[in-house]
Amino acid sequence: MLMTATGCSVSTPRPAPSAEAPTVGPSSSPGADTWWRVAEVTGTLASGLAAPWSVVPLPGGGALVSQRDDGAVLELTADGDLREAGVVPGVVSGGESGLHGLALLTTGETPMLYAYFGAADDNRVARMPLLGAPGSFELGESEVVLDGIPRASTHDGGRLAFGPDGYLYVTTGDAQQRDAAQDRDALGGKILRMTADGEPAPGNPWGTRIWSMGHRNVQGIAWTADGTMWASEFGQDTWDEVNRIEPGANYGWPVVEGVADREGFVDPVAQWTTSEASPSGIAAVGDTVFVAGLRGERLWQLDTREGTVVDEPVAALSGEYGRLRDAVALPDGSLWLLTNNTDGRGSPRSGDDRLLRVRLAPAA
Repeated sequence: MLMTATGCSVSTPRPAPSAEAPTVGPSSSPGADTWWRVAEVTGTLASGLAAPWSVVPLPGGGALVSQRDDGAVLELTADGDLREAGVVPGVVSGGESGLHGLALLTTGETPMLYAYFGAADDNRVARMPLLGAPGSFELGESEVVLDGIPRASTHDGGRLAFGPDGYLYVTTGDAQQRDAAQDRDALGGKILRMTADGEPAPGNPWGTRIWSMGHRNVQGIAWTADGTMWASEFGQDTWDEVNRIEPGANYGWPVVEGVADREGFVDPVAQWTTSEASPSGIAAVGDTVFVAGLRGERLWQLDTREGTVVDEPVAALSGEYGRLRDAVALPDGSLWLLTNNTDGRGSPRSGDDRLLRVRLAPAA
């Protein structure tokens, strides 16, 4: 069963963009007044990936891909070759933890690659210079910018993205510590907003790194053309969610799951049964949000207007490529999709795992 609902809004104003907001690489800007749908999968950009988790397009073409279990960052060259750029030091994989999200910062002379990963006792965010030239990139010395994020065998969060304001957003899971999501002094069960050096970003609601709270396990964040932030969240037994994210908002976990219409908590704008989604990475093209489903093995397409979902979300590619881990919007209005059938929970097919290119078309 699928339900949509208009979530409660929070009146806290969105902070002004930083005067030093960096360039963060490609972003999509197709017409915001058009709803987009999957037209066809036009090709496989990479195959034979092992438990891939995140893909980041490179400004000059090609991409970087993280692999959860071995901690490797692979370079996909503009010519379609696949090579190892390096291994993130300190990655200790196990359960759902390992090397997760990547984000690229291209200010300054040397691009900096940020990575979220599980260490021996916690989850961390580190940055490394991306050295060399396209086709021969290498990872430089790693510097941890945030540690102490709780780690467990499940619920480790792990998505990174530089927002339109130039700050780094980090999603964390509750790491099986349910009460942490409602604790403002805990990093678990939150969306964080930080400077490039890992400090609390100016304008955060409580002066700390915390941007929003009450989350169980967020693995996808994206911004639509109007600047609205969206996040996908794993539920427990009943509802997976897509939420409109506002600073200082509380999304209810573990007190509520899904739409509850309860004072003090913000309801999701869309929810699914856990068998239909298990949502991970998301992408936005114009004002259409695309949600990659793991257990649901489909790509959900959500049309948004004025901060909510218009009409029923539409599923695409149901069961055709198995588990979908990440979705990325490209400047030309196409999507990249990362499959995730080799993570121990899927059924690998020939060529798995793969990075797919998807052509979009205006919805009828």
